[in-house]
Amino acid sequence: ILDTEMIIYVDIDGTICTQNNDYTKAEPRQEQIDKINKLYDKGHTIIYWTARGTVTQIDWTKLVESQLNLWGCKYHDFRVGKPQYDLWIDDKSKRIEEL
Repeated sequence: ILDTEMIIYVDIDGTICTQNNDYTKAEPRQEQIDKINKLYDKGHTIIYWTARGTVTQIDWTKLVESQLNLWGCKYHDFRVGKPQYDLWIDDKSKRIEEL
């Protein structure tokens, strides 16, 4: 499925870093970051998308950009303000463990 170039949205918290209520203390999950970086290297468009600030309306843009760069994430864009949800059901979704 990942043989043709795709636009791939990637969650941040709980996917490429630890889930933490204090975002400044989130720790990178290097194995997962490496998987996403390989997809980037294969020519896929990588867009990180986080729900940080969706409920609180706090702008986490600078912290997200800083963390992605510090952790060595390769990406084309990132976005904040993903909708708040408990379960995402979609025919195109995959868990990071499935890559």
